[in-house]
Amino acid sequence: MKILFVVNNYYASGNGLSASARRTVQYLREAGQDVRVLSGRNHEAETPQPDYVLGDFHVPVFDGLVQSNGYKFARTDILTIRKAVMWADVVHLEEPFIIQMVTARIAKLHGVPCTATYHLHPENLFCAINLGEWKFLNENMLRAWRDLVFDHCSDIQCPTENVMERLQKFGFKARLHLISNGIIPDANIRPAAKAQDPSKPFLVVCIGRLSVEKDQPTLLEAMKYSRYADRIQLYFAGRGPEADAIEEKAHKLYEDGIVKYDPIFRFHDRDGLRKLAAKADLYIHCATVEVEGLSALEALQQGVVPVIAKGELTATSQFALDEHSLFPAKDPEELAACIDYWLDNPTEREEMGERYAESTEDYDIHKSIAALIDMFQSAIES
Repeated sequence: MKILFVVNNYYASGNGLSASARRTVQYLREAGQDVRVLSGRNHEAETPQPDYVLGDFHVPVFDGLVQSNGYKFARTDILTIRKAVMWADVVHLEEPFIIQMVTARIAKLHGVPCTATYHLHPENLFCAINLGEWKFLNENMLRAWRDLVFDHCSDIQCPTENVMERLQKFGFKARLHLISNGIIPDANIRPAAKAQDPSKPFLVVCIGRLSVEKDQPTLLEAMKYSRYADRIQLYFAGRGPEADAIEEKAHKLYEDGIVKYDPIFRFHDRDGLRKLAAKADLYIHCATVEVEGLSALEALQQGVVPVIAKGELTATSQFALDEHSLFPAKDPEELAACIDYWLDNPTEREEMGERYAESTEDYDIHKSIAALIDMFQSAIES
């Protein structure tokens, strides 16, 4: 089967969508599929490059903001797109943007079926300019994506039930498939449990892009309500457009004496995140807009107990196994209560950590790849 992946910025580092696309393509190829990529140029290295290379498109006014989120848009090139489409048995769209709109129409013209993955909500984009809560704007953008991209597809991968329910609510015409983006099976390297040394801090980790919708400030605010604030070392693993503002708020907590340990901010590769999660006492996920949240799953593989925000547009809460691992989004007092509960109960925390590690087996990427291949085959046959 010849599968064409269409994505603006396939090689971007620090971008969850691009990382998911690269991982999926890798495992599809290992499963024996012939996969090529239509994308903008790789600016981070000379090689590798996409099979079909598009030029850069610079967004007027907002280009700096787009790039600060680890993203670039590709320029539409009809000849390159047509060449790529004519090669494929099926075209798979990773985003709902201009190159996907054009590719879907060219594919339809040449009788090549299209499928898609729903990777992001409109709110993921508009949060960056503080319009994430403008319901009218975001819902109309979703309708535009539906009409201009997704309704030109026969099948759509929905990574979570939360996504599937939203697309059903908005009347998407394509067949909807509940398929996780999947995580790579990984050994649990967490050290054996031992009594907490009162002279050492609890390591509380937050992994993810430093951006408005990830809502790291709620974790900082929660320190004002936690009984363990003076024993917690906060560790933020990520980078993004809100980095300076969040670091300033975090350091002020330290200066004001609310926390005894100055919060740490660092960016890690996958192996570094794995080691960090294995050392952590708790993993906090505050995002208010999240299609799936694979960084949370990858942390849970290491047996760390999470505390996850629950809200209308954050699907990550589906990973929670216990009410003490959930708090209402943007509620620092409830988050602090959950943190205190788990730090109060170290034996239960260790036992639940093992359960969380076991639960991630359901999201093995090999299962996702098998389901995607079935979806592609269905699209071709229909």
